[in-house]
Amino acid sequence: MQSTSCAHVWFAINDDRPLTCFAGIWTEFKGDRGTKSKPVSGPHNVYGFLTISPNAIVEPIHPKAMPVILTTDEERDVWMRAPWDEAKALQRPLPDEAIKIVMRGPDKEDVASSA
Repeated sequence: MQSTSCAHVWFAINDDRPLTCFAGIWTEFKGDRGTKSKPVSGPHNVYGFLTISPNAIVEPIHPKAMPVILTTDEERDVWMRAPWDEAKALQRPLPDEAIKIVMRGPDKEDVASSA
């Protein structure tokens, strides 16, 4: 039996699943990365993506946050090139009608237990 609460959920802009991007930044982290048993000392280049409160489509799956999703060439260009005063306007959840669930699948544990 599949667990619905732990199922993997895939989101897309539409059924064609066009490329989208998460707004984020690269930064330098100067601590240890890796496992506790095998830490790797920094500095490390790490990527963090910007999150926002989820919209009504994402919220039942991820109640705390969703990534800021850039869906057009113009939005990607603004994020990459514009001053922060302009780019920060992209810090918003997608409208509910702009994203949909395109597939659901079992969690890895569900697959292993059903084999």
